Amino acid sequence: MTELAHSPIFTYASMIILFTLCPPFVILLWYTLAHQDGSVTQTYGFLLENGVQGLIDLWPRPTAIAWRIIFCYAAFEATLQLLLPGKRVEGPISPTGNRPVYKANGMAAYFVTLATYIGLWWFGIFNPAVVYDHLGEIFSALVFGSLVFCVLLYVKGHVAPSSSDSGSCGNLLIDFYWGMELYPRIGKNFDIKVFTNCRFGMMSWAVLAVTYCIKQYETNGKVSDSMLVNTILMLVYITKFFWWEAGYWNTMDIAHDRAGFYICWGCMVWVPCVYTSPGMYLVNHPVELGTQLAISILVAGILCIYINYDCDRQRQEFRRTNGKCSVWGKAPSKIVATYTTTAGETKTSLLLTSGWWGMARHFHYVPEILGSFFWSVPALFSNFLPYFYVLHLTIMLVDRAMRDDDRCRSKYGKYWKLYCEKVRYRIIPGIY
Repeated sequence: MTELAHSPIFTYASMIILFTLCPPFVILLWYTLAHQDGSVTQTYGFLLENGVQGLIDLWPRPTAIAWRIIFCYAAFEATLQLLLPGKRVEGPISPTGNRPVYKANGMAAYFVTLATYIGLWWFGIFNPAVVYDHLGEIFSALVFGSLVFCVLLYVKGHVAPSSSDSGSCGNLLIDFYWGMELYPRIGKNFDIKVFTNCRFGMMSWAVLAVTYCIKQYETNGKVSDSMLVNTILMLVYITKFFWWEAGYWNTMDIAHDRAGFYICWGCMVWVPCVYTSPGMYLVNHPVELGTQLAISILVAGILCIYINYDCDRQRQEFRRTNGKCSVWGKAPSKIVATYTTTAGETKTSLLLTSGWWGMARHFHYVPEILGSFFWSVPALFSNFLPYFYVLHLTIMLVDRAMRDDDRCRSKYGKYWKLYCEKVRYRIIPGIY
C-alpha cells in the first residue's frame, strides 16, 4: 500500500485528528458562521463556559428533512453518473497491472445539476434557502451517515473487492482509515470513488455556492458584490474541475489513495462544509466591495484558476502525445524514466522538465492556493474563519507534494533523483 510510506507516527496522528477532531470541527465551523457572527472567540467563550455539554447542546440533530435532502441529492447524482452519456476514458495502470475504465460525463452532470437546481427555485418548486436553513442538520447527518458509508466500504473490501487492487495491511484501524480498495465499484459501471470525490463532494460545493447566493437574495432582496465575486470564482474553479475531470482521475486522489475514511469521509463531509465556508460566512455578512475592487479580485482569481488549469493541461497534453508536443512554443525537455511494477513488468514514463513543470515539481499548487485566497478575500478581514479553507488547502497541498515526492522517489529511483536535480524546487520557485 503506497499510503504506508508514511511513518507510523504520521499515520496515527492524522487518524486521531480526523477521527476525533474533524467531526466536531465541522459542526463548530457551521455554528460559528451561522450563529456566532463568524467569531471564533464567541464560540470559544461559549464552550469554555458550558464545556462538553455545550458542544452536545449546540450539535444539531439529524432530521427527516435533512436525510431527505441528502438522499434525493445523492440519488440524483448517482443516476446522472450512470445514465448520462460520456466518452470512454482509461485511467493509469495500477501497481497490479489493472487499468480502470471510466465514463467521462462529469461536465454534463454538472450543468444538469445546476440547471435543475436553479430551475426548481426559479419555477417555485423548491427553495434552496431551505437547504441553508437546515444546514446544521444536514452536516450532522453527513458526519454520521458518511461514517456508516465508510464502514460498508471497509466490509466490501474484505468480502467483495472489485479488483486485485485491494488488500489489508493487517491493522484494522489503518485499513479503515486509508481504505481497502483502490478502485471500488458497484457492478462494472458505478465507480464509488468518482461518486464520493466528484459527484457528491465537488458537486455539492457548486450546489451550496448557489444556495448561499440565493439565501442572501431571499434575505436581503439583493446579492452583494462580495457574494457574487465569491460565487463566480468558486463556480469557475468547479467548472474547470469538471472540464478536466478525466485528468483528475490520473491524480493521487484517484490513482493512489484508496477509498477509506481519509478520502471518502473527507469528500462527503469536509468538502461541503469547509470548502464552501467563505460563502457560508458571506450569507449573513454581505460586504460591498465597490466595482473596481470587485472586478480586480475577480480578474486576479480567474487568472489564477486559468494558470492552475494550464499547468494540468500542459502535463496532460505531454502525456497524451508521449512528449511529442510543444511547451511554451518549444519542444519539451524531459527525462525518460523506467520502473518495475509489482508484477515484475518494466514500464517507461516521461517526466516533464519544462514549462510550468520546469519551474517547480508541484508549481500548480501555487495558483490553486492563490485562487482560494481570491474567493475568500471578498469577506475582507473582520474575521479569520473565511480564510480557514486557504490555510487548510495550503497544509493539505504541502503534505500531498511531500507524499507524491516520496511515492515517485520509491517508484523511479535514480531517475527521480535526476529529475529533482533538474527541477530543484518542490512548490514555490526559488523558495521551497
